Amino acid sequence: MPDSTEHRHDRGHAHQHGHHQGHDHAPADFGRAFAIGIALNLGYLAIEAGFGIAANSLALISDAAHNLGDVLALGLAWGAAALSGRRPTARYTYGLRRSSILAALANGAALLIVTGAIALEAIMRLLAPEPTHGNTVAVVAAAGIVINGVTALMFLRGRKRDLNVRGAFQHMAADALVSLGVVVAGVAILLTGWQWLDPAVSLAVSAVIVAGTWELVREAASLSLDAVPRGIDRAEVETYLRGLAGVTDVHDLHIWAMSTTETALTAHLICAGEQIDTALLPAVCAEVRRRFGIGHATIQLETEELARQCALRPDHVV
Repeated sequence: MPDSTEHRHDRGHAHQHGHHQGHDHAPADFGRAFAIGIALNLGYLAIEAGFGIAANSLALISDAAHNLGDVLALGLAWGAAALSGRRPTARYTYGLRRSSILAALANGAALLIVTGAIALEAIMRLLAPEPTHGNTVAVVAAAGIVINGVTALMFLRGRKRDLNVRGAFQHMAADALVSLGVVVAGVAILLTGWQWLDPAVSLAVSAVIVAGTWELVREAASLSLDAVPRGIDRAEVETYLRGLAGVTDVHDLHIWAMSTTETALTAHLICAGEQIDTALLPAVCAEVRRRFGIGHATIQLETEELARQCALRPDHVV
C-alpha cells in the first residue's frame, strides 16, 4: 500500500481490554486458587499413590498419575496466568498474553495423553485381572472427591470468561469424577468380589474425560491459530461496521484472541466523501467493546480514493 505519510491514513486505537464472554464477577487473579489447589493435590497424590501400590489397585494408581498430571497442569496454568500479565516489550509487543492460550492447549493435550495411558493399562487389566483391596480403594478415593471437588470449585466462577481457568476447572472436575468412579469400583468389589470392575470403571471414566476435554482442546487450538473467539459473530461485527454513518465499505477485518480473556480487532473503514471524520474512531472502539467484548480495536479510516490503492482490500489478501 502507498506510504501512509503521503496519503494521510488516519488510524484509531483503543486499548480497552474486555472479553467476549461478558462479566461474571469472578476474581481477576486466581493465584491463590492455583497455590491452594497445587498444595492440596500434591499431598493427596502422595497418599493415593502409596495406598494404590499397597492395595494393588489400578484405579487408585491411575488416578494418582492423573493427579500428577493435573498438578503439573495447574502449575502451567498458573505460570501462564502470571506471564499473560507481563508488560509489552520491543520484541513481544503484545506482552506474553498468548501464553494463556498455549497453556490451555497443553493442559487439554496432557489430559488426553494421561487418560489414554490409563485406558491402555485398564484394557490390560481386563484381560488379566489382579486382586484389589476394595475397602482401601473406596476410602482413599472418597477423600479424592473432596480434595478435587474443593479445588474445582475455586475455579468455578472463572471458567466462562477464561479458557485457561476453564482448563484448570475441567482438570479438577475430571479428577473428582475419576475418584467417584474409583469409589464405586471399590464398593462393588467389596460386595461382589469381581476384580474386573476396577479396570472397567477406569475405562468408563476415561471415556467421560475424553468427551469433556475434546472441546477444550479444540477451542484452544482454534485460538492459537487466530480463529474468531467463540461467542463473537464476525458477520455481526461486520454488519455493525458497515452500518456506521458515513461508512460505505469495510475490508481487512480481523478478529482474534490476544489471550484467553482479551480479544483484538483490526479493520479498514471506507468513508464517503473526500474528508475523513476522525471523531468516529473513539465511538466505534467503545461500541465494539460494549457490544462484542472486543477491548483492543485498531481502526483505519480511508477515503474511496485511498481504498482503491489499498493492497489489503481484496478478501483473499491477509
